[in-house]
Amino acid sequence: MKNRSFIFTAVVASLLYVSCTKPQTTLSENERPFNPPIMGWSSWNAFLVDISEDIIKHQADLMVEKGLKDAGYQYINVDDGYFGKRDENGVMQANEKRFPNGMKPVADHIHSLGMKAGLYTDAGTRTCGSLWNKDSIGIGAGIYGHEPQDAQLYFGDWGFDFIKIDYCGGEVLGLDEKERYTSIRNSIDKVNKNVSINICRWAYPGTWAKDAATSWRISGDINAHWNSLKYVVGKNLYLSAYAGNGHYNDMDMMVVGFRNNSRVGGNGLTPTEEEAHFGLWCIMSSPLLIGCDLEKMPDSSLELLKNKELIALNQDPLGLQAYVAQHENEGYVLVKDIEQKRGNVRAVALYNPSDTVCRFSVPFSSLEFGGNVKVRDLVRHSDLGSFSGIFEQTLPAHSAMFLRMEGEARLEPTLYEAEWAYLPLFNDLGKNTKGIQYAYDKEASGKMKVGFLGGKPENYAEWHEIYSEDGGRYNMTIHYSHGKGRQIEVDVNGIITKISSLGEDDNHSQISIPVELKAGYNTIRIGNSYDWAPDIDCFTLTKTL
Repeated sequence: MKNRSFIFTAVVASLLYVSCTKPQTTLSENERPFNPPIMGWSSWNAFLVDISEDIIKHQADLMVEKGLKDAGYQYINVDDGYFGKRDENGVMQANEKRFPNGMKPVADHIHSLGMKAGLYTDAGTRTCGSLWNKDSIGIGAGIYGHEPQDAQLYFGDWGFDFIKIDYCGGEVLGLDEKERYTSIRNSIDKVNKNVSINICRWAYPGTWAKDAATSWRISGDINAHWNSLKYVVGKNLYLSAYAGNGHYNDMDMMVVGFRNNSRVGGNGLTPTEEEAHFGLWCIMSSPLLIGCDLEKMPDSSLELLKNKELIALNQDPLGLQAYVAQHENEGYVLVKDIEQKRGNVRAVALYNPSDTVCRFSVPFSSLEFGGNVKVRDLVRHSDLGSFSGIFEQTLPAHSAMFLRMEGEARLEPTLYEAEWAYLPLFNDLGKNTKGIQYAYDKEASGKMKVGFLGGKPENYAEWHEIYSEDGGRYNMTIHYSHGKGRQIEVDVNGIITKISSLGEDDNHSQISIPVELKAGYNTIRIGNSYDWAPDIDCFTLTKTL
């Protein structure tokens, strides 16, 4: 928490054009279900540091009374503001005025309702509330220097199940993110290895995060207005490669249910904007943490938060985050597998963040569907019919549409965008001015590319689910820019091809090489071990005879 407010082939172009009762899940023998994103309620957005035992218990009771627990919301998280002081031995005490009976009775009450209890700390020595909300009690309340005793107190003596770890104090001291969060994880594991940890660093911190936490924040704090929502979603559009296997990109507590609430910036979202907000959190597999005062939440917001079909996208056992399959003008089309990897069912979102009407025209081939496709609207709980070839829809400003699509056949993919790649050295902390990044490029396929690739062996882009139905020989065409004086190393399942003839200019261009794929999933890496590689736009794969 912190208050901061090309050129490409015709076949690819033909795939990308946009103008402005839950089925039984079946997993194959090679798949296993992952723990889904957590669902629950958190105190910060509604109450800031002005919390108390009575407030937390009442909100927990309301979760049950309003049917949210039955809808899948499990966690009641106490955020900043419960701290008192450390005693002469450094042991944290609860705030005597706000929590006169201590914190264990709060956790016990939440557990008695059949839910889980969450808590808060900072990776440094002081909390965000002490810096931004003038809550001086938070000075010295961070976990830095007290990790073993705080871990024992919070998860052993008090019995909490989750913790959000902020970074305001860590930033003040200039601490190293990886070292701090890894150390905290190790201390907590010595008490309870089942504690769910959330890294609250306000940016994607790096690929090490999956070893230290269940989820991690990827943006600054959300506020209850559309531009804030658009900003948060924009930060997560190209981070799908880092979610999965039970670990998730966190887009912050939700602002569904706020109406003219001064505690969180903005006057609240319209019902249409709330639908987009909740649906995007679901399809992008963000933790679903309600942030409003449940006592004041409108009935329409409550109904939305209990939408079983949208929640199913978030809690799907595959644990995948939707990725951007198409982007032209202002519209985005996001897609992910649900129920079964490479099955005939996929979740799709049409997202219009703009201030004007946006027309979508989505070829089913770009979603890897062949034949007729059945389409269901998950917000309206209605079947829209069976379509062939293309799906078209016009959406108003600040809106999104969430669909379950079932095709007659699943097609072998031919296009792989650079922005889908896993980048082992990527983070969004901004400390390295030449760090590998996903970057806007108006001439690129999907308007995105990967830049600052190469320079060392470990600075590569990796696509680890290159799918071939039968295996065999393919023609791989790489689309790139800034190739003058550079070279590419292409690693296909461990077979490396070096390409040094990339032209005499930095314009968008392409080059093709033959590659051999095995049946099933393949891994392709692109980089340059000892010099810069060109910026990568995308590559295509075409089966050869």
